[in-house]
Amino acid sequence: MTDTRRRVKVYTLNEDRQWDDRGTGHVSSGYVERLKGMSLLVRAESDGSLLLESKINPNTAYQKQQDTLIVWSEAENYDLALSFQEKAGCDEIWEKICQVQGKDPSVDITQDLVDESEEERFDDMSSPGLELPSCELSRLEEIAELVASSLPSPLRREKLALALENEGYIKKLLELFHVCEDLENIEGLHHLYEIIKGIFLLNRTALFEVMFSEECIMDVIGCLEYDPALSQPRKHREFLTKTAKFKEVIPISDPELKQKIHQTYRVQYIQDMVLPTPSVFEENMLSTLHSFIFFNKVEIVGMLQEDEKFLTDLFAQLTDEATDEEKRQELVNFLKEFCAFSQTLQPQNRDAFFKTLSNMGILPALEVILDILLINLIIEHMICDTDPELGGAVQLMGLLRTLVDPENMLATSNKTEKTEFLGFFYKHCMHVLTAPLLANTTEDKPSKDDFQTAQLLALVLELLTFCVEHHTYHIKNYIINKDILRRVLVLMASKHAFLALCALRFKRKIIGLKDEFYNRYIMKSFLFEPVVKAFLNNGSRYNLMNSAIIEMFEFIRVEDIKSLTAHVIENYWKALEDVDYVQTFKGLKLRFEQQRERQDNPKLDSMRSILRNHRYRRDARTLEDEEEMWFNTDEDDMEDGEAVVSPSDKAKNDDDIMDPISKFMERKKLKESEEKEVLLKTNLSGRQSPSFKLSLSSGTKTNLTSQSPATNLPGSPGSPGSPGSPGSPGSVPKNTSQTAAITTKGGLVGLVDYPDDDEDDDEDEDKEDMLPLSKKAKFES
Repeated sequence: MTDTRRRVKVYTLNEDRQWDDRGTGHVSSGYVERLKGMSLLVRAESDGSLLLESKINPNTAYQKQQDTLIVWSEAENYDLALSFQEKAGCDEIWEKICQVQGKDPSVDITQDLVDESEEERFDDMSSPGLELPSCELSRLEEIAELVASSLPSPLRREKLALALENEGYIKKLLELFHVCEDLENIEGLHHLYEIIKGIFLLNRTALFEVMFSEECIMDVIGCLEYDPALSQPRKHREFLTKTAKFKEVIPISDPELKQKIHQTYRVQYIQDMVLPTPSVFEENMLSTLHSFIFFNKVEIVGMLQEDEKFLTDLFAQLTDEATDEEKRQELVNFLKEFCAFSQTLQPQNRDAFFKTLSNMGILPALEVILDILLINLIIEHMICDTDPELGGAVQLMGLLRTLVDPENMLATSNKTEKTEFLGFFYKHCMHVLTAPLLANTTEDKPSKDDFQTAQLLALVLELLTFCVEHHTYHIKNYIINKDILRRVLVLMASKHAFLALCALRFKRKIIGLKDEFYNRYIMKSFLFEPVVKAFLNNGSRYNLMNSAIIEMFEFIRVEDIKSLTAHVIENYWKALEDVDYVQTFKGLKLRFEQQRERQDNPKLDSMRSILRNHRYRRDARTLEDEEEMWFNTDEDDMEDGEAVVSPSDKAKNDDDIMDPISKFMERKKLKESEEKEVLLKTNLSGRQSPSFKLSLSSGTKTNLTSQSPATNLPGSPGSPGSPGSPGSPGSVPKNTSQTAAITTKGGLVGLVDYPDDDEDDDEDEDKEDMLPLSKKAKFES
């Protein structure tokens, strides 16, 4: 059986003055050759690795606290502590330390703390121990002055603490407290307040153990009620004895545990409510008080966690239908406090704690006490967060995201469980999450647009965007059936740019999936309308909204999403044709025309495929010459050995090739003659769409059109032949360089520098090379 006397936890004090658990193991002492001296060694009980190897330095001040703690500092800002499972083990190691340092094991600290100047140190060392005035009413003022004068000097603080311990002075002071209260001696009570407050600032565990004992703690709290700065004394004792009632919902059989719970509650109350807020200089003087509470909580959690009968009774009563509601409420409050105490544990111990609760049946117990689903409860708390900054809502949103992330769901033999959970979530919980979104988007603009509401809706959109990425099937059905995207895009009209961008990001995530179900939904409902409106309303401003919208359309162009390309050009080209500081929209138009041409002339498209697949890339001029020779070659001019095609086959082949070319030329001529008339008669959307009423006033178009000077210079934006000139909408000449995408237009700098523009230019060259002569001539004329 393992010797539990030597079982310890190793702690280090971090920069936030909180104790970090470094692991559990068994401590021993022995000579370490490398360190040249007796040392403390702690080996982990899990794998035997070395958790601690610390030489017992003859000049290090070791402190023994609460019978089971040994604390010391090895370097500046590096404090260590050993927390023993049993007092006997602590006493044994303490004797070893005192033996090395030549100290009496009865002391609680092995060295004096000397941080003073050499002169002060010499004066104090030459003076005898501190002598306290006799504990009498008439000398309370003198005692208060002595305590106050000792606090600035570490050595004098140490001597004062030793004097208070050795003479049992605290209990004598508390007796005077009763006398002063009986005599209503307010002056004496004010002095006692200063004295007790000063004793707290001595930061001494041995004194705390006396002050926090069952017989003394309420009197100590009583002394701290009489703050001289207050006109009336506080009523802390009345609150603790009458208002704050200790309810033992499950009988605690261990008297030590029960006493520890009482003590911890009262000491926590002293720290939080009784003692004044420490100044910058006093904060570190209360570190031992923080440690006292911390280790008490760790000990309480450990004792309760090991008591299986206690936890079994707790969860049995929680799930018992016969338990009345008042009793169940008390059990839940206890469980809440128990879990709150566990926050003092380090992550690995906290995980073990919650694993124990899970094994004992905490989740079925919670299911019994909840009137609504736990996830819905989390969502409601997120939505109803009253904090203007929504600090709690942000944390709860992160928790929800973790819960619905498929990557976090345990892999089980039944692989349908993930689908079942997500189906359950979308059926029973999603409507709660989207409720604030749907309630705020019933009109063309948000009904509430204050900052807090905008923040909340941004959180909801963030989670919905996450769902689009990870829940493809379930979220798709929900969005399409509930028309969620239309509602989300109402937020594009918000005065808060961050919320409008969240709405745009949601749509961009959907488009990024390149899913035709989504695309048909977008086209059927004309859901580019709010985006185009926002783009036009943004005008010529160079901002994130402008760049994000252009990037979305550029994605459609680069990825060649044919359905969306056709929809955008057919319905919104008139609104976007004058945007020429980037080539995105004209590139979309070119994609659209090429797409329509392929649909109208499938044979021509086949010929292009043949040419593309069976020829090497050559110089454009060489290709033109060869094509012209091919058209002009007479059968009689063929040399011997050349393949001969029969007249019937040749006529058939010529018809197959020339027929679509001739039709194409006729259609182009007809298009040119009718284009202006058609555009004048056609509204912006190209079809009857009453809801789409974009303003095309000259002011709007001016903001989006390049502003050219009075005289157009060659190559200027407004000059003939420029990439964005009205004379050649949608054309991308072969000599167009990448800089065309970042041209300055009337003071407006191009927003997007697309790295694939060079590739697109090459593509266009290839496409132009593949065109028949008639179309090439048309483009190059």
